[in-house]
Amino acid sequence: MNTGISNIDLTIIVLYFIMILGIGFTIARRTRTSDDLFLGGRTFGWALIGLSLFASNVSSATIIGLSGAAYTTGIVNSVYEWLSGIPLIVAALIFVPLYLRSRITTIPEFLEKRFDRRSQVFFSVVTIVMSIVVEMAGGLYAGAIVMQAFFPNLEIWHVTLPLAIVAGVYTAFGGLKAVVITDAIQAIILIVGCSVLTWMLYAKLDFSWANVVANVPEGHFSVVRPIDDKALPWPGLILGVPFLGFWYWSTNQYIIQRVLGARDIRQARWGVMLAGFLKIVPLFIMVIPGAMAISILPGLENGDAVFPRAVIEILPVGMVGIVLAGLLSAIMSSVDSTLNSASTLLVVDFIKPNNPDIADSQLARYGRITTLTLMVIAALWAPMIANFQGLWDYLQEMFSIIVPPVVVLFLVGVFYKRGNGHGAFWTLVTGTLLGVLLFLAGKFEISDIHYTIRVGIMVGVSTLVFIIVSAMTEAPNQEEIEPYIFRRELLSDGMEGVPWYLDYRFHALLLVLMMGYVLFVFW
Repeated sequence: MNTGISNIDLTIIVLYFIMILGIGFTIARRTRTSDDLFLGGRTFGWALIGLSLFASNVSSATIIGLSGAAYTTGIVNSVYEWLSGIPLIVAALIFVPLYLRSRITTIPEFLEKRFDRRSQVFFSVVTIVMSIVVEMAGGLYAGAIVMQAFFPNLEIWHVTLPLAIVAGVYTAFGGLKAVVITDAIQAIILIVGCSVLTWMLYAKLDFSWANVVANVPEGHFSVVRPIDDKALPWPGLILGVPFLGFWYWSTNQYIIQRVLGARDIRQARWGVMLAGFLKIVPLFIMVIPGAMAISILPGLENGDAVFPRAVIEILPVGMVGIVLAGLLSAIMSSVDSTLNSASTLLVVDFIKPNNPDIADSQLARYGRITTLTLMVIAALWAPMIANFQGLWDYLQEMFSIIVPPVVVLFLVGVFYKRGNGHGAFWTLVTGTLLGVLLFLAGKFEISDIHYTIRVGIMVGVSTLVFIIVSAMTEAPNQEEIEPYIFRRELLSDGMEGVPWYLDYRFHALLLVLMMGYVLFVFW
Protein backbone atom coordinates (compact mmCIF):
# COMPACT_ATOMS: atom_id res chain seq x y z
CA MET A 1 0.00 0.00 0.00
CA ASN A 2 1.18 3.49 -0.84
CA THR A 3 1.05 6.17 1.86
CA GLY A 4 2.05 9.26 -0.04
CA ILE A 5 3.44 10.67 -3.22
CA SER A 6 6.88 9.65 -4.41
CA ASN A 7 9.46 11.44 -6.53
CA ILE A 8 8.49 9.16 -9.43
CA ASP A 9 4.86 10.30 -9.12
CA LEU A 10 5.92 13.94 -8.97
CA THR A 11 8.08 13.49 -12.06
CA ILE A 12 5.15 12.07 -14.02
CA ILE A 13 2.96 15.01 -13.00
CA VAL A 14 5.63 17.59 -13.88
CA LEU A 15 6.18 15.99 -17.29
CA TYR A 16 2.43 16.11 -17.88
CA PHE A 17 2.33 19.84 -17.15
CA ILE A 18 5.29 20.48 -19.43
CA MET A 19 3.60 18.53 -22.25
CA ILE A 20 0.30 20.42 -21.94
CA LEU A 21 1.99 23.82 -21.79
CA GLY A 22 4.16 22.87 -24.77
CA ILE A 23 1.12 21.96 -26.85
CA GLY A 24 -0.64 25.16 -25.83
CA PHE A 25 2.25 27.43 -26.81
CA THR A 26 2.85 25.54 -30.08
CA ILE A 27 -0.75 26.14 -31.10
CA ALA A 28 -0.58 29.73 -29.85
CA ARG A 29 1.93 30.56 -32.59
CA ARG A 30 -0.74 29.71 -35.19
CA THR A 31 -3.59 31.48 -33.37
CA ARG A 32 -3.92 34.88 -34.99
CA THR A 33 -7.58 35.79 -35.54
CA SER A 34 -10.57 35.94 -33.19
CA ASP A 35 -12.11 33.02 -35.12
CA ASP A 36 -8.97 30.99 -34.37
CA LEU A 37 -9.10 31.97 -30.70
CA PHE A 38 -12.80 31.37 -30.10
CA LEU A 39 -13.71 28.58 -32.58
CA GLY A 40 -10.40 27.02 -33.63
CA GLY A 41 -10.91 28.29 -37.18
CA ARG A 42 -13.99 26.00 -37.49
CA THR A 43 -11.78 23.04 -38.44
CA PHE A 44 -12.61 20.32 -35.88
CA GLY A 45 -13.39 16.75 -36.90
CA TRP A 46 -15.69 14.30 -35.09
CA ALA A 47 -13.03 12.56 -32.97
CA LEU A 48 -11.65 15.80 -31.53
CA ILE A 49 -15.17 17.08 -30.87
CA GLY A 50 -16.30 13.89 -29.11
CA LEU A 51 -13.19 13.49 -26.95
CA SER A 52 -13.20 17.18 -26.05
CA LEU A 53 -16.90 17.10 -25.11
CA PHE A 54 -16.20 14.14 -22.85
CA ALA A 55 -13.07 15.61 -21.23
CA SER A 56 -14.62 19.04 -20.68
CA ASN A 57 -17.70 17.52 -19.06
CA VAL A 58 -16.00 14.80 -17.00
CA SER A 59 -14.06 17.27 -14.92
CA SER A 60 -12.37 16.86 -11.59
CA ALA A 61 -15.62 18.08 -10.03
CA THR A 62 -17.40 15.17 -11.72
CA ILE A 63 -14.89 12.56 -10.53
CA ILE A 64 -14.71 13.86 -6.97
CA GLY A 65 -18.42 14.68 -6.76
CA LEU A 66 -19.80 11.51 -8.33
CA SER A 67 -17.50 9.12 -6.48
CA GLY A 68 -18.30 10.97 -3.24
CA ALA A 69 -22.04 10.80 -3.92
CA ALA A 70 -21.76 7.07 -4.73
CA TYR A 71 -19.96 6.52 -1.42
CA THR A 72 -22.55 8.36 0.68
CA THR A 73 -25.91 7.93 -1.11
CA GLY A 74 -25.40 5.36 -3.89
CA ILE A 75 -25.01 5.41 -7.66
CA VAL A 76 -28.25 7.29 -8.34
CA ASN A 77 -26.43 10.48 -9.37
CA SER A 78 -24.78 8.52 -12.18
CA VAL A 79 -27.94 9.16 -14.21
CA TYR A 80 -26.53 12.62 -14.96
CA GLU A 81 -23.73 10.83 -16.80
CA TRP A 82 -25.10 7.87 -18.77
CA LEU A 83 -28.48 9.51 -19.47
CA SER A 84 -26.61 12.37 -21.14
CA GLY A 85 -27.15 10.41 -24.33
CA ILE A 86 -30.75 11.64 -24.48
CA PRO A 87 -30.00 15.40 -24.61
CA LEU A 88 -27.01 14.69 -26.87
CA ILE A 89 -29.34 12.93 -29.32
CA VAL A 90 -31.71 15.92 -29.14
CA ALA A 91 -28.77 18.22 -29.82
CA ALA A 92 -27.70 16.17 -32.86
CA LEU A 93 -31.23 15.95 -34.24
CA ILE A 94 -32.31 19.57 -33.81
CA PHE A 95 -29.75 22.07 -32.59
CA VAL A 96 -26.52 21.14 -34.38
CA PRO A 97 -27.90 22.09 -37.82
CA LEU A 98 -29.68 25.18 -36.48
CA TYR A 99 -26.53 26.47 -34.77
CA LEU A 100 -24.07 25.72 -37.57
CA ARG A 101 -26.32 27.15 -40.28
CA SER A 102 -26.72 30.30 -38.18
CA ARG A 103 -22.89 30.76 -38.16
CA ILE A 104 -23.00 31.88 -34.53
CA THR A 105 -20.00 32.11 -32.22
CA THR A 106 -21.95 32.09 -28.94
CA ILE A 107 -25.24 30.46 -27.91
CA PRO A 108 -26.69 33.80 -26.68
CA GLU A 109 -26.19 35.02 -30.27
CA PHE A 110 -28.80 32.46 -31.33
CA LEU A 111 -31.28 34.03 -28.89
CA GLU A 112 -30.61 37.45 -30.44
CA LYS A 113 -31.31 36.08 -33.92
CA ARG A 114 -34.42 34.17 -32.80
CA PHE A 115 -35.73 36.80 -30.35
CA ASP A 116 -33.87 40.05 -29.58
CA ARG A 117 -30.79 41.65 -28.03
CA ARG A 118 -32.29 41.73 -24.51
CA SER A 119 -32.45 37.95 -24.28
CA GLN A 120 -28.90 37.66 -25.59
CA VAL A 121 -27.52 40.03 -22.95
CA PHE A 122 -29.46 38.48 -20.08
CA PHE A 123 -28.52 34.90 -20.96
CA SER A 124 -24.90 35.83 -21.64
CA VAL A 125 -24.47 37.57 -18.27
CA VAL A 126 -26.02 34.67 -16.37
CA THR A 127 -23.89 32.16 -18.29
CA ILE A 128 -20.67 34.07 -17.60
CA VAL A 129 -21.40 34.26 -13.87
CA MET A 130 -22.35 30.59 -13.63
CA SER A 131 -19.31 29.57 -15.66
CA ILE A 132 -16.99 31.28 -13.21
CA VAL A 133 -18.64 30.52 -9.83
CA VAL A 134 -19.90 27.01 -10.69
CA GLU A 135 -18.00 25.31 -13.52
CA MET A 136 -14.52 26.75 -13.20
CA ALA A 137 -14.48 27.29 -9.44
CA GLY A 138 -15.94 23.81 -8.91
CA GLY A 139 -13.16 22.24 -10.95
CA LEU A 140 -10.49 24.15 -9.08
CA TYR A 141 -12.01 23.28 -5.70
CA ALA A 142 -12.06 19.59 -6.59
CA GLY A 143 -8.41 19.79 -7.53
CA ALA A 144 -7.63 21.42 -4.20
CA ILE A 145 -9.33 18.59 -2.31
CA VAL A 146 -7.11 16.07 -4.06
CA MET A 147 -3.90 17.96 -3.43
CA GLN A 148 -4.80 18.45 0.23
CA ALA A 149 -5.01 14.68 0.57
CA PHE A 150 -1.31 14.53 -0.32
CA PHE A 151 -0.25 17.80 1.31
CA PRO A 152 -2.59 18.38 4.30
CA ASN A 153 -1.02 21.70 5.26
CA LEU A 154 -1.97 23.35 1.98
CA GLU A 155 -4.76 25.93 1.98
CA ILE A 156 -7.33 25.60 -0.81
CA TRP A 157 -6.21 28.82 -2.48
CA HIS A 158 -2.62 27.57 -2.53
CA VAL A 159 -3.83 24.99 -5.04
CA THR A 160 -6.56 26.81 -6.95
CA LEU A 161 -4.41 29.80 -7.90
CA PRO A 162 -1.50 27.93 -9.59
CA LEU A 163 -3.88 25.50 -11.33
CA ALA A 164 -5.88 28.43 -12.69
CA ILE A 165 -2.69 30.17 -13.85
CA VAL A 166 -1.41 27.16 -15.81
CA ALA A 167 -4.76 26.58 -17.52
CA GLY A 168 -5.29 30.29 -18.08
CA VAL A 169 -1.96 30.88 -19.76
CA TYR A 170 -2.23 28.24 -22.50
CA THR A 171 -5.94 28.99 -23.02
CA ALA A 172 -5.36 32.73 -23.35
CA PHE A 173 -2.74 32.28 -26.06
CA GLY A 174 -3.75 29.02 -27.76
CA GLY A 175 -7.51 29.56 -27.81
CA LEU A 176 -10.13 26.88 -28.44
CA LYS A 177 -7.84 24.77 -30.64
CA ALA A 178 -5.37 24.42 -27.75
CA VAL A 179 -8.29 23.59 -25.46
CA VAL A 180 -9.73 20.92 -27.77
CA ILE A 181 -6.43 19.21 -28.61
CA THR A 182 -5.31 19.11 -24.97
CA ASP A 183 -8.79 17.91 -24.02
CA ALA A 184 -8.50 14.97 -26.41
CA ILE A 185 -5.19 13.95 -24.81
CA GLN A 186 -6.59 14.52 -21.34
CA ALA A 187 -9.66 12.36 -22.08
CA ILE A 188 -7.44 9.39 -22.88
CA ILE A 189 -5.27 9.92 -19.78
CA LEU A 190 -8.39 10.31 -17.67
CA ILE A 191 -9.98 7.06 -18.86
CA VAL A 192 -6.74 5.09 -18.41
CA GLY A 193 -6.04 6.50 -14.95
CA CYS A 194 -9.55 5.89 -13.58
CA SER A 195 -9.67 2.42 -15.15
CA VAL A 196 -6.48 1.42 -13.34
CA LEU A 197 -7.88 2.56 -9.98
CA THR A 198 -11.16 0.75 -10.64
CA TRP A 199 -9.34 -2.48 -11.50
CA MET A 200 -7.32 -2.37 -8.28
CA LEU A 201 -10.38 -1.62 -6.14
CA TYR A 202 -12.17 -4.55 -7.75
CA ALA A 203 -9.12 -6.73 -7.07
CA LYS A 204 -9.44 -5.87 -3.36
CA LEU A 205 -12.90 -7.44 -3.56
CA ASP A 206 -11.58 -10.58 -5.29
CA PHE A 207 -13.09 -9.52 -8.64
CA SER A 208 -16.46 -10.60 -7.30
CA TRP A 209 -19.57 -8.52 -7.99
CA ALA A 210 -21.29 -10.46 -5.18
CA ASN A 211 -18.67 -9.09 -2.75
CA VAL A 212 -19.28 -5.56 -4.04
CA VAL A 213 -23.04 -5.78 -3.52
CA ALA A 214 -22.73 -7.52 -0.14
CA ASN A 215 -20.78 -4.63 1.37
CA VAL A 216 -23.03 -1.71 0.42
CA PRO A 217 -26.34 -0.59 1.97
CA GLU A 218 -29.56 -1.87 0.44
CA GLY A 219 -30.62 0.14 -2.62
CA HIS A 220 -27.15 1.60 -3.14
CA PHE A 221 -27.03 0.28 -6.72
CA SER A 222 -30.52 1.45 -7.65
CA VAL A 223 -31.15 4.57 -9.75
CA VAL A 224 -34.94 4.66 -9.23
CA ARG A 225 -35.47 5.95 -5.70
CA PRO A 226 -38.51 6.66 -3.48
CA ILE A 227 -40.20 10.05 -3.67
CA ASP A 228 -38.67 11.13 -0.32
CA ASP A 229 -35.11 10.17 -1.31
CA LYS A 230 -32.65 12.97 -0.50
CA ALA A 231 -30.27 12.25 -3.40
CA LEU A 232 -32.67 11.91 -6.36
CA PRO A 233 -36.37 11.05 -5.92
CA TRP A 234 -38.00 9.30 -8.87
CA PRO A 235 -40.09 12.36 -9.91
CA GLY A 236 -36.82 14.28 -10.23
CA LEU A 237 -35.52 11.58 -12.57
CA ILE A 238 -38.39 12.45 -14.91
CA LEU A 239 -38.95 16.16 -14.24
CA GLY A 240 -35.43 17.43 -13.58
CA VAL A 241 -32.63 15.28 -14.98
CA PRO A 242 -33.69 15.50 -18.68
CA PHE A 243 -34.02 19.29 -18.55
CA LEU A 244 -30.74 19.75 -16.68
CA GLY A 245 -29.12 17.55 -19.32
CA PHE A 246 -30.69 19.42 -22.21
CA TRP A 247 -29.52 22.77 -20.87
CA TYR A 248 -26.00 21.46 -20.36
CA TRP A 249 -25.54 19.68 -23.69
CA SER A 250 -27.53 21.92 -26.04
CA THR A 251 -27.37 25.48 -24.68
CA ASN A 252 -24.24 25.71 -22.52
CA GLN A 253 -21.51 27.73 -24.23
CA TYR A 254 -18.88 25.88 -22.21
CA ILE A 255 -19.87 22.65 -23.98
CA ILE A 256 -21.33 23.68 -27.33
CA GLN A 257 -18.38 25.87 -28.33
CA ARG A 258 -16.37 22.92 -29.68
CA VAL A 259 -19.44 21.85 -31.71
CA LEU A 260 -19.62 25.36 -33.18
CA GLY A 261 -15.99 24.87 -34.24
CA ALA A 262 -16.82 21.79 -36.36
CA ARG A 263 -15.80 21.86 -40.01
CA ASP A 264 -19.34 20.83 -41.05
CA ILE A 265 -22.66 19.49 -39.76
CA ARG A 266 -21.72 15.86 -40.44
CA GLN A 267 -18.57 16.02 -38.31
CA ALA A 268 -20.46 17.84 -35.55
CA ARG A 269 -23.21 15.21 -35.41
CA TRP A 270 -20.72 12.33 -35.34
CA GLY A 271 -18.75 14.06 -32.57
CA VAL A 272 -21.87 14.56 -30.47
CA MET A 273 -22.78 10.87 -30.86
CA LEU A 274 -19.25 9.80 -29.85
CA ALA A 275 -19.61 11.89 -26.69
CA GLY A 276 -22.90 10.12 -25.95
CA PHE A 277 -21.24 6.69 -26.01
CA LEU A 278 -18.28 7.91 -23.95
CA LYS A 279 -20.63 9.27 -21.29
CA ILE A 280 -21.63 5.72 -20.32
CA VAL A 281 -18.03 5.00 -19.27
CA PRO A 282 -17.97 7.10 -16.01
CA LEU A 283 -20.61 4.85 -14.44
CA PHE A 284 -18.09 2.00 -14.42
CA ILE A 285 -14.79 3.78 -13.74
CA MET A 286 -15.86 6.71 -11.52
CA VAL A 287 -19.24 6.03 -9.92
CA ILE A 288 -19.24 2.31 -9.06
CA PRO A 289 -15.67 2.54 -7.63
CA GLY A 290 -16.99 5.12 -5.14
CA ALA A 291 -19.51 2.53 -3.92
CA MET A 292 -16.82 -0.19 -3.89
CA ALA A 293 -14.76 1.93 -1.52
CA ILE A 294 -17.36 1.63 1.26
CA SER A 295 -15.95 -1.71 2.40
CA ILE A 296 -12.32 -0.82 1.63
CA LEU A 297 -12.27 2.69 3.14
CA PRO A 298 -15.08 2.69 5.71
CA GLY A 299 -16.06 5.61 7.92
CA LEU A 300 -15.10 8.62 5.77
CA GLU A 301 -16.94 11.70 7.05
CA ASN A 302 -16.66 13.59 3.77
CA GLY A 303 -17.65 11.58 0.72
CA ASP A 304 -15.77 13.98 -1.54
CA ALA A 305 -12.54 12.62 -0.04
CA VAL A 306 -13.09 9.03 -1.21
CA PHE A 307 -11.34 9.32 -4.57
CA PRO A 308 -8.10 10.93 -3.31
CA ARG A 309 -8.00 8.54 -0.34
CA ALA A 310 -8.40 5.58 -2.70
CA VAL A 311 -5.53 6.88 -4.83
CA ILE A 312 -3.27 7.22 -1.80
CA GLU A 313 -4.10 3.96 -0.08
CA ILE A 314 -4.74 1.56 -2.97
CA LEU A 315 -2.28 2.42 -5.72
CA PRO A 316 1.44 1.57 -5.66
CA VAL A 317 4.22 4.08 -6.19
CA GLY A 318 4.33 5.24 -9.81
CA MET A 319 0.67 4.50 -10.47
CA VAL A 320 -0.28 7.39 -8.19
CA GLY A 321 1.40 9.79 -10.60
CA ILE A 322 -0.49 8.36 -13.60
CA VAL A 323 -3.88 8.59 -11.89
CA LEU A 324 -3.12 12.06 -10.53
CA ALA A 325 -2.10 13.13 -14.03
CA GLY A 326 -5.52 11.90 -15.15
CA LEU A 327 -7.21 13.88 -12.41
CA LEU A 328 -5.16 16.97 -13.18
CA SER A 329 -6.16 16.42 -16.80
CA ALA A 330 -9.77 16.67 -15.71
CA ILE A 331 -9.09 19.86 -13.79
CA MET A 332 -7.31 21.43 -16.73
CA SER A 333 -9.94 20.39 -19.29
CA SER A 334 -12.80 21.89 -17.28
CA VAL A 335 -10.94 25.08 -16.38
CA ASP A 336 -9.57 25.76 -19.85
CA SER A 337 -12.94 25.13 -21.51
CA THR A 338 -14.77 27.41 -19.11
CA LEU A 339 -12.17 30.16 -19.42
CA ASN A 340 -12.35 30.09 -23.20
CA SER A 341 -16.16 30.08 -23.30
CA ALA A 342 -16.59 32.87 -20.74
CA SER A 343 -14.02 34.99 -22.54
CA THR A 344 -15.79 34.35 -25.84
CA LEU A 345 -19.11 35.48 -24.37
CA LEU A 346 -17.62 38.70 -23.00
CA VAL A 347 -15.89 39.62 -26.24
CA VAL A 348 -18.48 38.51 -28.81
CA ASP A 349 -21.66 39.44 -26.92
CA PHE A 350 -20.49 42.71 -25.33
CA ILE A 351 -17.23 44.18 -26.59
CA LYS A 352 -17.78 43.51 -30.31
CA PRO A 353 -21.41 44.84 -30.50
CA ASN A 354 -20.34 48.06 -28.77
CA ASN A 355 -17.32 48.44 -31.09
CA PRO A 356 -18.54 47.27 -34.53
CA ASP A 357 -15.45 48.56 -36.35
CA ILE A 358 -12.92 46.97 -34.03
CA ALA A 359 -10.03 45.16 -35.71
CA ASP A 360 -9.95 41.38 -35.53
CA SER A 361 -6.51 41.39 -33.92
CA GLN A 362 -7.83 43.71 -31.21
CA LEU A 363 -10.71 41.30 -30.52
CA ALA A 364 -8.19 38.50 -30.05
CA ARG A 365 -6.23 40.69 -27.62
CA TYR A 366 -9.37 41.44 -25.62
CA GLY A 367 -10.05 37.70 -25.55
CA ARG A 368 -6.67 37.00 -23.97
CA ILE A 369 -7.06 39.79 -21.40
CA THR A 370 -10.54 38.63 -20.32
CA THR A 371 -9.33 35.02 -20.09
CA LEU A 372 -6.57 35.95 -17.65
CA THR A 373 -8.91 38.20 -15.61
CA LEU A 374 -11.60 35.54 -15.26
CA MET A 375 -8.92 33.05 -14.28
CA VAL A 376 -8.03 35.10 -11.19
CA ILE A 377 -11.69 35.62 -10.18
CA ALA A 378 -12.45 31.89 -10.32
CA ALA A 379 -9.34 31.01 -8.31
CA LEU A 380 -10.37 33.42 -5.56
CA TRP A 381 -13.99 32.19 -5.44
CA ALA A 382 -13.20 28.46 -5.40
CA PRO A 383 -12.47 28.25 -1.61
CA MET A 384 -16.05 29.46 -0.92
CA ILE A 385 -17.46 26.13 -2.17
CA ALA A 386 -16.28 24.50 1.07
CA ASN A 387 -19.34 26.10 2.73
CA PHE A 388 -21.70 23.83 0.76
CA GLN A 389 -22.71 20.32 1.85
CA GLY A 390 -21.00 18.56 -1.03
CA LEU A 391 -19.46 19.43 -4.37
CA TRP A 392 -22.07 17.57 -6.40
CA ASP A 393 -24.97 19.23 -4.55
CA TYR A 394 -23.32 22.62 -5.07
CA LEU A 395 -23.05 22.11 -8.81
CA GLN A 396 -26.55 20.76 -9.42
CA GLU A 397 -28.38 23.21 -7.15
CA MET A 398 -26.69 26.18 -8.76
CA PHE A 399 -27.60 24.87 -12.21
CA SER A 400 -31.23 24.41 -11.18
CA ILE A 401 -31.63 28.18 -10.79
CA ILE A 402 -31.01 29.11 -14.41
CA VAL A 403 -32.01 25.98 -16.32
CA PRO A 404 -35.84 26.19 -16.57
CA PRO A 405 -36.31 29.49 -18.48
CA VAL A 406 -33.38 28.71 -20.79
CA VAL A 407 -34.78 25.26 -21.59
CA VAL A 408 -38.12 26.82 -22.53
CA LEU A 409 -36.62 29.42 -24.86
CA PHE A 410 -34.76 26.77 -26.83
CA LEU A 411 -37.01 23.71 -26.65
CA VAL A 412 -40.27 25.64 -27.09
CA GLY A 413 -38.81 28.58 -29.00
CA VAL A 414 -37.59 26.59 -32.01
CA PHE A 415 -41.05 25.02 -32.47
CA TYR A 416 -43.43 27.78 -31.34
CA LYS A 417 -43.36 30.35 -34.16
CA ARG A 418 -45.55 32.81 -32.25
CA GLY A 419 -42.89 33.16 -29.53
CA ASN A 420 -41.40 36.65 -29.58
CA GLY A 421 -38.75 38.82 -27.94
CA HIS A 422 -41.04 40.07 -25.16
CA GLY A 423 -42.03 36.52 -24.24
CA ALA A 424 -38.40 35.40 -24.25
CA PHE A 425 -37.11 38.27 -22.13
CA TRP A 426 -39.80 38.06 -19.46
CA THR A 427 -39.47 34.28 -19.33
CA LEU A 428 -35.77 34.70 -18.53
CA VAL A 429 -36.39 37.38 -15.91
CA THR A 430 -39.35 35.68 -14.22
CA GLY A 431 -37.92 32.17 -14.37
CA THR A 432 -34.53 33.18 -12.99
CA LEU A 433 -35.96 35.26 -10.13
CA LEU A 434 -38.35 32.47 -9.12
CA GLY A 435 -35.46 30.00 -9.37
CA VAL A 436 -33.40 32.12 -6.95
CA LEU A 437 -36.35 32.39 -4.53
CA LEU A 438 -36.94 28.62 -4.56
CA PHE A 439 -33.21 28.03 -4.08
CA LEU A 440 -33.17 30.34 -1.03
CA ALA A 441 -36.37 28.76 0.31
CA GLY A 442 -34.61 25.41 0.27
CA LYS A 443 -31.47 26.77 1.92
CA PHE A 444 -33.49 28.40 4.74
CA GLU A 445 -35.63 25.24 5.12
CA ILE A 446 -38.84 27.05 4.14
CA SER A 447 -39.38 24.42 1.45
CA ASP A 448 -38.03 20.89 1.16
CA ILE A 449 -38.84 20.32 -2.52
CA HIS A 450 -35.92 18.54 -4.16
CA TYR A 451 -34.09 20.72 -6.67
CA THR A 452 -34.75 18.30 -9.54
CA ILE A 453 -38.50 18.53 -8.91
CA ARG A 454 -38.18 22.33 -8.68
CA VAL A 455 -36.65 22.29 -12.14
CA GLY A 456 -39.65 20.46 -13.59
CA ILE A 457 -42.12 22.81 -11.88
CA MET A 458 -40.26 25.88 -13.09
CA VAL A 459 -40.09 24.59 -16.66
CA GLY A 460 -43.90 24.40 -16.60
CA VAL A 461 -44.22 27.91 -15.12
CA SER A 462 -41.69 29.35 -17.58
CA THR A 463 -43.52 27.76 -20.52
CA LEU A 464 -46.76 29.44 -19.45
CA VAL A 465 -45.02 32.82 -19.11
CA PHE A 466 -43.42 32.46 -22.55
CA ILE A 467 -46.66 31.49 -24.31
CA ILE A 468 -48.91 34.00 -22.52
CA VAL A 469 -46.62 37.03 -22.90
CA SER A 470 -45.89 36.15 -26.56
CA ALA A 471 -49.63 35.78 -27.29
CA MET A 472 -50.40 39.15 -25.69
CA THR A 473 -47.77 41.05 -27.67
CA GLU A 474 -46.91 41.56 -31.33
CA ALA A 475 -46.03 38.45 -33.35
CA PRO A 476 -42.47 38.19 -34.73
CA ASN A 477 -41.68 38.55 -38.41
CA GLN A 478 -42.01 34.96 -39.65
CA GLU A 479 -39.62 35.45 -42.56
CA GLU A 480 -36.87 36.77 -40.26
CA ILE A 481 -37.12 33.93 -37.74
CA GLU A 482 -37.53 31.12 -40.30
CA PRO A 483 -33.79 30.12 -40.28
CA TYR A 484 -33.98 29.65 -36.49
CA ILE A 485 -37.11 27.47 -36.43
CA PHE A 486 -36.94 23.68 -36.66
CA ARG A 487 -37.71 22.16 -40.06
CA ARG A 488 -38.06 18.45 -40.79
CA GLU A 489 -35.44 18.50 -43.55
CA LEU A 490 -32.80 19.45 -40.97
CA LEU A 491 -32.87 15.86 -39.66
CA SER A 492 -31.02 14.60 -42.74
CA ASP A 493 -28.75 17.62 -43.13
CA GLY A 494 -25.15 16.50 -43.69
CA MET A 495 -26.06 12.83 -44.14
CA GLU A 496 -26.46 12.94 -47.92
CA GLY A 497 -24.73 9.93 -49.54
CA VAL A 498 -23.72 8.45 -46.16
CA PRO A 499 -24.29 4.65 -45.74
CA TRP A 500 -26.80 3.66 -43.05
CA TYR A 501 -24.17 2.42 -40.61
CA LEU A 502 -22.50 5.86 -40.63
CA ASP A 503 -25.76 7.78 -40.25
CA TYR A 504 -25.90 9.53 -36.88
CA ARG A 505 -29.53 8.41 -36.51
CA PHE A 506 -28.41 4.77 -36.48
CA HIS A 507 -25.81 5.67 -33.86
CA ALA A 508 -28.56 7.37 -31.85
CA LEU A 509 -30.63 4.16 -31.91
CA LEU A 510 -27.67 2.12 -30.62
CA LEU A 511 -27.10 4.66 -27.87
CA VAL A 512 -30.75 4.48 -26.77
CA LEU A 513 -30.51 0.67 -26.56
CA MET A 514 -27.36 0.89 -24.43
CA MET A 515 -28.92 3.41 -22.04
CA GLY A 516 -32.04 1.23 -21.80
CA TYR A 517 -29.91 -1.76 -20.84
CA VAL A 518 -28.10 0.20 -18.12
CA LEU A 519 -31.43 1.39 -16.73
CA PHE A 520 -32.73 -2.20 -16.71
CA VAL A 521 -29.66 -3.53 -14.86
CA PHE A 522 -29.58 -0.77 -12.21
CA TRP A 523 -33.31 -0.13 -11.83
